[in-house]
Amino acid sequence: MMNQTTGYVEIAAIYNDSIILGNGSMGILIIPKPMNTAINILTLIILFITMISLGCTMEISKIKAHLLKPKGVAIALLAQFCVMPLTAFSLTKILRMDPIKAVTVLICGCCPGGSLSNIFSLLVKGDMNLSIVMTTCSSIAALVLMPLLLYIFSQGFTGLKDAVPYVGIITALVFTLLPCAIGIFINHYKPNYSATVTNVGLSILIISSIIVSVLSGLAVKDVIWMILMPDVLAVTALMPLIGFIMGYIMSVICRLSPQCSRTISMETGCQNIQLCTTILKVAFSPQSIGPLFLFPLLYITFQCAEALLLALCFKCYQRVTAPHGDPNKWENVDAIKEEVKQ
Repeated sequence: MMNQTTGYVEIAAIYNDSIILGNGSMGILIIPKPMNTAINILTLIILFITMISLGCTMEISKIKAHLLKPKGVAIALLAQFCVMPLTAFSLTKILRMDPIKAVTVLICGCCPGGSLSNIFSLLVKGDMNLSIVMTTCSSIAALVLMPLLLYIFSQGFTGLKDAVPYVGIITALVFTLLPCAIGIFINHYKPNYSATVTNVGLSILIISSIIVSVLSGLAVKDVIWMILMPDVLAVTALMPLIGFIMGYIMSVICRLSPQCSRTISMETGCQNIQLCTTILKVAFSPQSIGPLFLFPLLYITFQCAEALLLALCFKCYQRVTAPHGDPNKWENVDAIKEEVKQ
């Protein structure tokens, strides 16, 4: 690590100077050790289950098919690791965010695509194979690109050069690839178990998420206002929206099909929130990150709301433009175009 301890001290000092607890005295966020340990373990469980469930939806043959024609995947990777990090960096500079907020936003912006993008791609009748392959490829590429991008962009902030926990981030990224590989293995060799693993995982995921939310709420109840400030709210609202729009524009410019363009739009705007939460909670100490480890939860709220709004707009557009009210017109047209290309 690049003098990480020194970096933590610098960030903690900034945090101490900016936080005021409910009683009006200066101080830092103190989470009881058992509660902090419980939140960390449950956060890791959530990430593990999410990635193994994602792996269970992947088919090796479909992954190979897209890798043999990598145009869509390449454009999606470019959008994911150029648009989102640049957006995060630009917003933090425009809003003049302090270093502790900046590193939180940058980590979120440099994360790979999340599993929710697969659901939103389905809602906008996107290319599901491309969506799943893109999520896989971005998770693998993040192992190199995420630390590299964080190193580059952190140079623009005082106190962040040595404060980004690169070892913790790489460890978290490896931790995402292992369960994903297990899921792919299950789906390939034991496909009958894929649905069961996913359903059981979903139940555990829901329970763990509820417990983490409750414990986190109790831990930061006195300083929750720190993640509800105007600059943080502005970032969480603008980042996913810019990602959705720019992902679509880049795809159209590169002359991809409407189906692929909608898919890349969803993939670009949707970050891996589980990974971001794990990094912020596990790789940083409570004294350095404070209540901002809840930033991804605020981000995902706006991300889901905006993606659902875009999906609704697409459905309305589809109904208005389809002849005789046939809502499947564009889906059929897209499918025909893909067949012609092949």
